[in-house]
Amino acid sequence: MSAVLAPRTDTPLPRADTPLDHLEWLESEAIFILREVVAQATRPALLFSGGKDSCVVLHLARKAFHPQALPLPLLHIDTGHNFDEVIRFRDAHAAALGAQLVVGRVEDSITRGTVRLRDPADSRNAAQSVTLLEAIEAHGFDALVGGARRDEEKARAKERIFSFRDAFGQWDPKNQRPELWDLYNARIHRGEHLRVFPISNWTELDVWQYIARERLPLPGLYYAHAREVVRRRGLLVPVTPLTSPRAGEAVERVSVRFRTVGDISCTCPIASTAGTAEAIIAETAAAEITERGATRMDDQTSEASMERRKREGYF
Repeated sequence: MSAVLAPRTDTPLPRADTPLDHLEWLESEAIFILREVVAQATRPALLFSGGKDSCVVLHLARKAFHPQALPLPLLHIDTGHNFDEVIRFRDAHAAALGAQLVVGRVEDSITRGTVRLRDPADSRNAAQSVTLLEAIEAHGFDALVGGARRDEEKARAKERIFSFRDAFGQWDPKNQRPELWDLYNARIHRGEHLRVFPISNWTELDVWQYIARERLPLPGLYYAHAREVVRRRGLLVPVTPLTSPRAGEAVERVSVRFRTVGDISCTCPIASTAGTAEAIIAETAAAEITERGATRMDDQTSEASMERRKREGYF
């Protein structure tokens, strides 16, 4: 299933005398955060990969500043190992919105020698940190708006909404600013920057309910489709030139969907027949494993822990 449904532009604003439902409350909070970062930062950018969370944040930003044009560029760090369908969606969606798209490529960092892999076939997911910091320096970004959520992973649960990064791009969870009464402090020294997470308080279920309500288009990988996979360590590993079957592994053709889309070398689908947002909402409500726990090969070892990578500058 390819990108589905046109996004809604007619969503009515809630009446002042009507209590907000939970999606309206989350939307209102996110819009407030987006307006705060654009008001306080000098050169903010919005991290946009074409994934579902970044699509939601981009849609919220359009709502926050409508009818004006989007006041911040889009930034994607491309590992070179992304799914072609997602890259095509990223480019087409940015072009349709008339948004400026800045792409930092891990391949360029490898050419410069700032990223070195032990083996060309190694996952480039963790290497994105270097390319991201290079893009921040090259373009002078002082705030990056991202789609990370606290429910995804324990390290992300420690993040503040305005997450401070030092002059080396590092995150120290013990050196963050208070955010009492939803007051956000974006003041930084030269070379420092912020990561800002407007949907931090959302869950995966909230995201899908919002996608359904707003009729947001997404890459077709998010919906059920038949794909060749092998079973490895409890995961369904997609069969691709980067993730070939190992000796003794049987290739199966299974109906699957992706809960998250990232570097091919570490992103796995789940078995599913859910071909609509409504069907995915029902599946998500019954899920007992987080999306990263169910789909990411690189999050299953302590060596590649999210907190270590975040301290080094990861998203």
